[in-house]
Amino acid sequence: MQRKVIQVEERPTLLEFIPLSIQHLFAMFSASVLVPALFHINPAVVLLMNGIGTLIFIFVTKGKAPAFLGSSFAFLAPVFAIIGDDVFNKGGLTEALYSKALGGFVLAGAVFCLVAMIIKFFGTKWIDVLLPPAAMGPIVALIGLELAGVAANMGGVVGDKIETKSVLVFCITLGIAVFGSVMFRKFYAAIPILIAIVVGYAVSWAFGIVNFDAISNASVLAVPKFMFPSFDWAAILTILPAAVVVINEHIGHQLVTSNVVGRDLIKEPGLHRSLLGDGLSTMLSGFVGSVPTTTYGENIGVMAVTKVYSVWVIGGAAVISIFIAFIDKISGAIQTIPGPVMGGVSFLLYGMIAASGIRLMIESKIDYSKSRNLALTSVVFITGLSGIGLKINGYDMKGMTLAAIVGMVLSFILYLLDRAKLTNDVEAE
Repeated sequence: MQRKVIQVEERPTLLEFIPLSIQHLFAMFSASVLVPALFHINPAVVLLMNGIGTLIFIFVTKGKAPAFLGSSFAFLAPVFAIIGDDVFNKGGLTEALYSKALGGFVLAGAVFCLVAMIIKFFGTKWIDVLLPPAAMGPIVALIGLELAGVAANMGGVVGDKIETKSVLVFCITLGIAVFGSVMFRKFYAAIPILIAIVVGYAVSWAFGIVNFDAISNASVLAVPKFMFPSFDWAAILTILPAAVVVINEHIGHQLVTSNVVGRDLIKEPGLHRSLLGDGLSTMLSGFVGSVPTTTYGENIGVMAVTKVYSVWVIGGAAVISIFIAFIDKISGAIQTIPGPVMGGVSFLLYGMIAASGIRLMIESKIDYSKSRNLALTSVVFITGLSGIGLKINGYDMKGMTLAAIVGMVLSFILYLLDRAKLTNDVEAE
C-alpha cells in the first residue's frame, strides 16, 4: 500500500495538523535545547527564536521550502573558545562574555545574507564548481555520519557505564520508529517518530528513569531572558569560520530536502531565498541572546520517513515552539524526555541524512570511472571520518567542517586543471 504524500503547499486537517506539528517539535527539541544547555543560557529564548526564525524562513521562501530552523552545532567549538573552559567552574556564564559570542552570531548571519545576495545576482553555477555532486554527496552523508556518535551517546549505549534499562529503552524506541515507518498504515504512518517517543517515554517511566525535576522546578509562566550583543573583533574572527560550515550544511540540506519532496528547491523558491531566511534568523537570534540557527536534519528525516512535507505543519511546530517558550511547565515537561528515547529516534533520523547523501550521489549519476570524481569523493569521506583536524585561532576544524573546506578547495583545483586540459578526465571535444 502506497503511503499518502502530503505536499509542501497542502494543509492537513486539524486532527492531523496538531500531532504532525508536535512530532516535528519533538524531533528538533532535544538537539536544539542541548546547545543552550551547553552554553548555560536560558533555553526558553532559544525555543522562542527557533519558532520566530522558522516563520521568517517560511515567509522569505514564499512557503515553498519546508524546513525547521533549530540551534546550530557548528558554533559550539568557537563559542567555547571564547567563553573559556574555566567559566563553568566559576559558577556560570557571564552576560558580558557571552555577549561577545552574540556579536559573532550577528556577523555570521550577515555573511549568510551576503552569500544569498551573491547567489541572487550571479546564480548558482559557481556552487557546481566548488561543490559538484562528487563532493556534495559525501559532505551531506557526513552530516548524518558525524552525528551518529551524538545519537549513540545521547542514548547511553556507548561508553563505560552502559545500563541495561537505557539500552532497552533505546532499542524499543528505535524499533518502533523503524518498523512503524515501514508497517504503520493510514494516519499512523505519518507519525511513527511521535509514537516512538511516546512509547519510549512510557517505557522509561515504567523503568523509573524519568527525572521530573525540570517540571517541579519550573514556574507556570515565564518571559524568556534576553541578552544583547557586543562586537569584539577577536570573538568575531573566531566565530566566522563556522559560518562557512553552516552555509555548506544549508546547501546540503536543501539538496536533500529537494530529493525528499521531489522538487528542485535550489531553483524555486531559490537558494538565495532559503539562505537569506536562515541568515535573517541567525542575525535576529544574535541580537536577543539566542544561538545561531540552521535548517534541521532531524526534521528533514521526519519528512523522509512520513512523506508529510507541508509547510503548514512546519509552521505549526514553529508556533508551538513560540508558545511553550512562555509556559515554563510545558518546556520543563519536554526536557524530561530521557536521553535513550531521543537517542533512539535520532539514530534513525541521522541515518536518514547519511542515506540521503548516498542517494544524492546515485541520482546525480556520478561517473566514477573518471578518476577525478573517485578521488574527490574519497578524499572528502576520509577527511571527514579520519579524525584529522586543523586548529585556527583556537578553533578545532575537523570532521564535516574540514571535509567541506577540503572538498571545495580540491574541487576548484580540479576544475582549473580541467579547464587547462591537464587531467585525463577531460572529454574529447
